[in-house]
Amino acid sequence: MSQKAMIRVRMGSNDAHYGGNLVDGAKMLQLFGDVATELLIREDGDEGLFRAYDSVDFLAPVYAGDYIEATGEIVSSGNTSRKMIFTAKKVIIPRPDISPSAADILDEPILVCKASGTCVTPKDCQRIKK
Repeated sequence: MSQKAMIRVRMGSNDAHYGGNLVDGAKMLQLFGDVATELLIREDGDEGLFRAYDSVDFLAPVYAGDYIEATGEIVSSGNTSRKMIFTAKKVIIPRPDISPSAADILDEPILVCKASGTCVTPKDCQRIKK
């Protein structure tokens, strides 16, 4: 059975890098890195290392105040390598047009980024035996 993990994070004003409170796409990669770390801990008992992304697609803008749900899954494993896929979806958006604290839960989350990559856990660091 493949390992899966998810985190949900609200993008803050400190995450906004561009005009209009637009969040830098690299923030999604940081979230994927955190998800990958959890997956490796679950799989191997060690944080491992992110080796490379095979693909990254930025599909929709992310703004300060958006809630992002980042998920990942190990889809195949070698002796030390772990192939993973990731998605980031916008699940809650702020509604400043209604009031400064209004927000909406989206009926259909918006896919903002997807990626695939490979992580490595050196054999001598793998504490969970399969």
